[in-house]
Amino acid sequence: MRRFVFLAMIVHLAGGASLAQWIDLSDVAVTHGSSELAGPQVVISYSFPEVGIFEDTPAYVFVRYSPDQGATWRLLPAEFLRGDGFDIVNSAGPKKIVLWGAAQAFVSDIEKAEFRVRAMKVARVPAGAFKMLTVPGGGYDESGADIAPSAVPWFYMAQYETTISMYVDFLNEMGGSGVGWNDRMADETRCGITRDGAAPHFQYKAAPGREQYPVTFVSWYAAQAFLKWCGLRLPTEAEWEKAVLGGKYLDGDTTKRVANPLPDRAYPWGNEDPDKDGSYRCNMDGKEDGFAYTAPVGSFPADKSPYGIYDMAGNVAEWTTNQYTTKWHAGTDGYRVLRGGSWTALPEGVDAIAQPTMVPIKASSFIGFRGVKGGGP
Repeated sequence: MRRFVFLAMIVHLAGGASLAQWIDLSDVAVTHGSSELAGPQVVISYSFPEVGIFEDTPAYVFVRYSPDQGATWRLLPAEFLRGDGFDIVNSAGPKKIVLWGAAQAFVSDIEKAEFRVRAMKVARVPAGAFKMLTVPGGGYDESGADIAPSAVPWFYMAQYETTISMYVDFLNEMGGSGVGWNDRMADETRCGITRDGAAPHFQYKAAPGREQYPVTFVSWYAAQAFLKWCGLRLPTEAEWEKAVLGGKYLDGDTTKRVANPLPDRAYPWGNEDPDKDGSYRCNMDGKEDGFAYTAPVGSFPADKSPYGIYDMAGNVAEWTTNQYTTKWHAGTDGYRVLRGGSWTALPEGVDAIAQPTMVPIKASSFIGFRGVKGGGP
């Protein structure tokens, strides 16, 4: 005979009003039960709003938990999860995450654990052939990959660059030690994250009105830390470029129903110059596009890839995993390759093949990042 005993648990809902931040979830509840056959279980239920969640533009969901009443937080391992509401969610409505084995694996007193559920918009990039216009790492990739790949596995990429509000959540949840923040982030014209208090209990806030702007002044290492926090990773150069250009078939090589009309496009929107006829298609150098520095993510509808991914031409350049290693710094922590233009770039620097490089410890006002899931180097 199966027996379930449900007890109320503590839950915090992380949400934001804009899809460029966390997606608002509703009806969040966490219960604890036990089964004669399967042992203790935790059920996390919630509901997705009607926000355009589809198979090609789903949501990525992750759960973090605290075993010690909020003193520390950790990512809930996906391999312990079941149900229709964890990881990738492609429809609105009620969802359920079932967690098994927590008491045996990582939480001794599961009834006292606290949980936070977050979701962000992502876009699906199908597996298949594409025409890469650049050579990874400029031909100096430490891996020795001097030939542009012709195909990459499927992956999901964040539709928007990581925002200040998202990064503030990361900083506060990581314990307030100060890691991941530098004083240049307080500049409200180019970033906008303030810090109060003293270590190890710093508190971070987004400057009013800056919540939806891309986070900047983030080193390659800090970007990696944020993505590990939410279970994602940086894209490879090949993944980033395919997300801009599209594959030979936009629906992938499995179905091959939608041919890419512009497989070697210069920009996410096509081949028109970014400022043609005085109409600005992305955020770049100068104030004429409406922004002296960065813009709220998703501000330029034209700056959208064939898969619905925004700001890949302008706003901020983005970190990738690829290295650019030459004989002058062989054996050191080599330069990482950035992709995409930024608010500092001239029109000729926001195309799909621009490859600036930067030392990974560098944190600049024109550099941001976004995450991917699936696929692989």
